[in-house]
Amino acid sequence: MLILTLIQIISLLLTVLMWIIIIQAVLSWLVAFNVVNTHNDFVRQLLYGLSRITEPLYAPIRRIMPDFGALDFSPLVVLLIIQILLRTVLPAIAISATS
Repeated sequence: MLILTLIQIISLLLTVLMWIIIIQAVLSWLVAFNVVNTHNDFVRQLLYGLSRITEPLYAPIRRIMPDFGALDFSPLVVLLIIQILLRTVLPAIAISATS
């Protein structure tokens, strides 16, 4: 039963990470379209904090993926990996642990 608890914790952490990536993407779009101003101290600190969390995940993917200019597909790739883990890998581990 310990393994099931660990799987639930990992699932929760991956879900939180997924939402952090989505929030960062939306916030960066709002900054890019001048809806939110980075001169605001809270917005700047929030962007910095989210960047510090997600940048270690994006860096290896950016090294592998080709350069698309201004478009950055690394958050999308990380979200896809998280979904694969949440929908296929973790349930398979849970099923094998209960057998």
